[in-house]
Amino acid sequence: MNTTELERVAREIRLRDLQAVFEAGAGHIGGEMSVIDILTALYFRVLNVWPDQPKHPDRDRFVLSKGHTACALYVTLAKRGFIPEEEISTFLQPHSRLNGHPNCNKVPGVETNTGPLGHGLPVAIGMAKAAKLSGAKYHTYVVTGDGEMQEGSNWEAIMAAAQFKLDNLTLVIDHNRFQQGAALAETNDLAPLRPKLEAFDWEVTEINGNNMSEVVSALEYRGSRPHCIVAHTNKGHGISFMQDRVDWHHKVPSKEQYEIALAELSEAL
Repeated sequence: MNTTELERVAREIRLRDLQAVFEAGAGHIGGEMSVIDILTALYFRVLNVWPDQPKHPDRDRFVLSKGHTACALYVTLAKRGFIPEEEISTFLQPHSRLNGHPNCNKVPGVETNTGPLGHGLPVAIGMAKAAKLSGAKYHTYVVTGDGEMQEGSNWEAIMAAAQFKLDNLTLVIDHNRFQQGAALAETNDLAPLRPKLEAFDWEVTEINGNNMSEVVSALEYRGSRPHCIVAHTNKGHGISFMQDRVDWHHKVPSKEQYEIALAELSEAL
């Protein structure tokens, strides 16, 4: 898909995500809105994946380490053909496989269970290292939150990736500047992230993570070292009253707010 087509798909995913969270009465909508452009570019342009063969050995691997934004991943997987689109209406319902965090034993296209923050990147390091050991050509991508980068396990993984020279690994940090309960700057401020990653011998690209052309270009980059994309995004992107508001990390819109958000996202289609 070209950039214009990807932007349209991202808007459709945002709209369905909003509906799913409102209907379920729960979700992490702010961080979902910030990461959807990245997910769209991955699944509709960058990743070599086959929905009818979700375990194909040559598939690229993608790990959503910020697993609390699972609804955005489910909507993306459904739109890409991994699961039925009508199944999104079961999000968080009893006996649904679409839980609050992704489960690789239940949902086709999910590579590993995530939820406890700081776990996804270490697992992705293992996937990338396995490819090196076996001679496989697949590429591994992982998305973390910026608050999640406060976890020490991520920095141990970053050291390992550099040591193993994992040029088949791309880390995307969804740098929306907010985590549960506070701004990143008020808790353990890791910004600026770029010099810290570069100090560990990673290649680093900084982009506007809600600009599709910049997202695509960065994801398609191939270098000689592990690559980190610091994606500067907006919490609640695309919905005026949610944008850059910490209280929308884990909150459900009221009926009135839902109608406003629905109108704003629909107008953009």
